[in-house]
Amino acid sequence: MSATLPAEAAVVVVGGGLTGLATAYELARAGVRDVVLLDRDALGSGSTSRAAGGVRAMFSDPVNVTLGARSLETFRDFPARFGQEIDFAQVGYLFLLSTPDAVAAFEAAVALQNSLGVPSRMVDVAEARQLSPLVSPDGLLAAAWSPTDGHCTPESVVLGYASAARRAGATLLPHCAATGIDVTGGRVTAVHTAAGTVRTGTVVCAAGAWSAQVGEWAGVDLPVTPLRRQVLVTGPVPDLDPHTPFTIDFDTSFYFHREGRGLLMGMSDPDETPGFRLTRSDAWLPRLGEAIERRAPALAGVGVTSGWAGLYEMTPDHNALIGRAEDVEGFLYATGFSGHGFLMGPAVGEVVRDLYLGREPLVDVSVFDAGRFRGAGVRPELNVV
Repeated sequence: MSATLPAEAAVVVVGGGLTGLATAYELARAGVRDVVLLDRDALGSGSTSRAAGGVRAMFSDPVNVTLGARSLETFRDFPARFGQEIDFAQVGYLFLLSTPDAVAAFEAAVALQNSLGVPSRMVDVAEARQLSPLVSPDGLLAAAWSPTDGHCTPESVVLGYASAARRAGATLLPHCAATGIDVTGGRVTAVHTAAGTVRTGTVVCAAGAWSAQVGEWAGVDLPVTPLRRQVLVTGPVPDLDPHTPFTIDFDTSFYFHREGRGLLMGMSDPDETPGFRLTRSDAWLPRLGEAIERRAPALAGVGVTSGWAGLYEMTPDHNALIGRAEDVEGFLYATGFSGHGFLMGPAVGEVVRDLYLGREPLVDVSVFDAGRFRGAGVRPELNVV
């Protein structure tokens, strides 16, 4: 470890992915002294480094739209703000729609996005093919398009935030696993780690797919389930348009975006069961092959050069958990993003900072309180990939 564990901290952030790093940075930048971040492995080595890198504001829930749009501002200005190039390609997001229900739902979502300042719009099949030339029109009815979305390199974003957090005074401790949380008289009093114990009055759980266990240490129910998702990278694609958008076949969830001279692609697997597996499997490949043949047949003959598996941190309604624990004073959480944690990370760091400082956040996240599943507060997110 490059730093040592202090005996005391104002805030301990558990989780060194983008959400945790953005939170530590924003707290330290706001003048909170003695911010400590813990990760059992290298910074960003969990789900962040395994993300597909897509960044967007195209959601169906107004809170998600706002978090995505605010984060896009940070990604766009990242080199100027953090002194770190992140390869942000503002090539847009294109959702391909093949059922009347999907078209109607995206029309409503686009209207919501427009009302919040996002310049998305519905496009016809001909324009969708112009935007993403690899697409076959077979069965398509329409598409939804936003030109300000895109993709960037997660590892570079992690590096930028980590450097900025250290400059702002935060202590980052990779390879230092949290192992427990003390709660005394209904409030957080300490965090146990592999390197010793740190006294603190505030813990922020930003542990992604591993958050349920962190919550258990403090007696807080965080309904987060790990689910493996796999990604492939192809060899060079002949005549690939460098402006190819992040293209998603909404019906199948098959997606692709440019990665060097090839493409990064993936798709959900309905047969995948919860768990922490990170090994690659071939079981999903026949379904992926069918989706490619139908939606982007020119890719059928392109070879795969690499790939990896990562973990989505799923909640029952595919929306995040952001807030303060009701029954444990000093326990905050930002997790359960269900595949959207990387793209919302910058804004969520600001929100958690404001929750800690007692300020009004940029958007009311009370709807994402973890206690919503005990009542009637569930609000599913439609635009899940």
